[in-house]
Amino acid sequence: MNTARWYRALAGAAAMALVLATPAAWAQTNQVKQVDANVIGEQTVFTVDLQTAPREKPADFTTQNPARIAIDLMDTGFAPGRAQYDYAGKVLKGANVMQIGNRTRVVLDLVRTAPYRTEIRGNQFVVLIENASQSIKPAAPTFAPSATAAAAAAASRPSVRNIDFRRGTDNAGRVVVDLSSRDSGINIAQQGQNLVVDFLGTSLPADLRRRFDVSDFGSPVQAMRATDTTGNARLTIEPRGNWEYSSYQTDTQFVVEVRPVKDDPNKLISGQGFRGERMSLNFQNIDIRSLLQVFADFTGLNIITSESVQGNLTLRLKDVPWDQALQIVLDAKGLASRRSGNVLWVAPKNELAEKEKAELEARAQIVELEPIRSQVFQLNYQRADDVRRMLLGIAPTGGAGGAAPAVGGVGGGTANRILSKRGSLTADPRTNQLFVSDIGSKLEEVQAFLQKIDIPVRQVIIEARIVEASDTFSRNLGVKLGFASQRSGAGYGNSYTNVVSPVTQDATWDNGPAVSLPAAAINTINPASVAVSLFNAGAGRFLALELSALEADGKGKIISSPRVVTANNVKALIEQGTEFPYQQSTSSGATAVSFKKANLKLEVTPQITPEGNVMLEVDVNKDSPGIQTPVGFAIDTKHVQTQVLVENGGTVVIGGIYQQTLKNNSNKVPLLGDIPVLGYLFRDNSKQDDRTELLVFLTPRILNDNVSLK
Repeated sequence: MNTARWYRALAGAAAMALVLATPAAWAQTNQVKQVDANVIGEQTVFTVDLQTAPREKPADFTTQNPARIAIDLMDTGFAPGRAQYDYAGKVLKGANVMQIGNRTRVVLDLVRTAPYRTEIRGNQFVVLIENASQSIKPAAPTFAPSATAAAAAAASRPSVRNIDFRRGTDNAGRVVVDLSSRDSGINIAQQGQNLVVDFLGTSLPADLRRRFDVSDFGSPVQAMRATDTTGNARLTIEPRGNWEYSSYQTDTQFVVEVRPVKDDPNKLISGQGFRGERMSLNFQNIDIRSLLQVFADFTGLNIITSESVQGNLTLRLKDVPWDQALQIVLDAKGLASRRSGNVLWVAPKNELAEKEKAELEARAQIVELEPIRSQVFQLNYQRADDVRRMLLGIAPTGGAGGAAPAVGGVGGGTANRILSKRGSLTADPRTNQLFVSDIGSKLEEVQAFLQKIDIPVRQVIIEARIVEASDTFSRNLGVKLGFASQRSGAGYGNSYTNVVSPVTQDATWDNGPAVSLPAAAINTINPASVAVSLFNAGAGRFLALELSALEADGKGKIISSPRVVTANNVKALIEQGTEFPYQQSTSSGATAVSFKKANLKLEVTPQITPEGNVMLEVDVNKDSPGIQTPVGFAIDTKHVQTQVLVENGGTVVIGGIYQQTLKNNSNKVPLLGDIPVLGYLFRDNSKQDDRTELLVFLTPRILNDNVSLK
């Protein structure tokens, strides 16, 4: 929202208040006499002198884009009605005072957002604005802080109390953040398609660290994600489509409003990036120099035109942003512009190109003649040899033996070289220092580059849980049935023989059972049996029945939990197991002993996202020795490889295998085994129900600087 539109909105509100105000509303009990601003130390003191002391503290609120502080003095008048003051200070650019009905609003235009506080001193209302810019100071290293100190530090920090979302007018999305203190430093910026709000030095409760889905509200905002990044609370707003935003703060409440932008049908050329105040132009055969003077009067810019800018132009533009209208005029006449502050230079495109080419050639000559200076850089977190390769544009090598020379750019390409052609550097691995010789501008580039990359790398602990659960059940039932009769006579004696058994070669009877279908053993465990014999002395008959049964039920669970700590974007590997030898033929025909691993392995590469989540590229193995084969042991393998995004401290199941084995076997005597009830005496049954399940869980946690792994 530009300045003119912002003030037009205030003027419209004032006019509406004047129309609707009742006679009682005009009876103000106080008056604004004058306003003044002074710089005292590191503060800008803005003073509003009133006729009498205010009965209640005036309400105030701030906006982030543009940076302003608005103050409402209730039941207070302003004799001039409206006035504007220019201060051009470090923070305070100016002030606008206007009367709206029975109140007076004071709007302070700021260079940037700054902390402030208000006071009432007798008949004066004072606003104290901090001149120093907000910055994030690096935290001093701490070693195992006590619980009391940690609790006291957490209690003294501002915190986010609540995050709410509401729908505003014209399908706007309104994000409301309730803070515990109005002094929280706030940075808001657009990053790609998202809007990121950082609350500096502000803690975020664990219950608010989540993703908010607000797509059902019908606003440009589809979702919000609240995360905690190195002690600062971050709110990432995810809008869609064409949108614009504004933000303001009222006491402890910070509000971001995201509004959809509708295409203007009156625009001659559609496109984004034109945000100047709208203007209308209608000229017939106007001189281009006179037309540029119209732009200078409208925008307040100082426009300088080249002598070669000539010609006339006919145009009709209605309600077009002035920067878009200027671009249309320049394109129509083959012109270009360069801006420096509030001065705009207009010239033909080829003339500007020649001038810039000459400047670049002169700059290149200066570089060739500029004296060489040397500087020593101490590295704290990066290795000196790795940084040397970056500065010289040399691709990293896989091993230590392939290191490039330590001086100059020999041994590698210079496509991405940061140093100039005359520059050289030496890396000292022992002291981890860089000795750079180059021109002054390149040394500044190297210093800025090192400040960005020589920083501590965040670490992640990754814990995997491999759960193998088994549930087995087996049941075997069997029977033995024998029938014998007493016979007498030559060759038999007085004995019991099985009448259904065949006669052997020695003319004796086999006394084995007629039906022998016993229950089978399970895991080398023999079944239990019970035998019943029935004897009829009068008929000389003997009946023997033996029943056998065995049931096995087992439950088991194997939990493997490898864990490893690694730096961000650095691959980590942890494994444990056994290597089995086996014979392998060589090219000469002989045999050699090789080894095959059967181990538990976790290989993972974490990447911390800006939202505080962790992207994992993971490879998990769970091998175990299998059956014995003539050439060695078989290896039972369980393997999963994937890439997954997980919240910090969250747990995700990255894979699972479920197996179930059902078996029902029956051996029986034909026909007799199918007889109802009695058929059980002529058959055996076995039942098997085995179930196994494999699940792989993964939990990443981002480690803070003062957290140690225990």
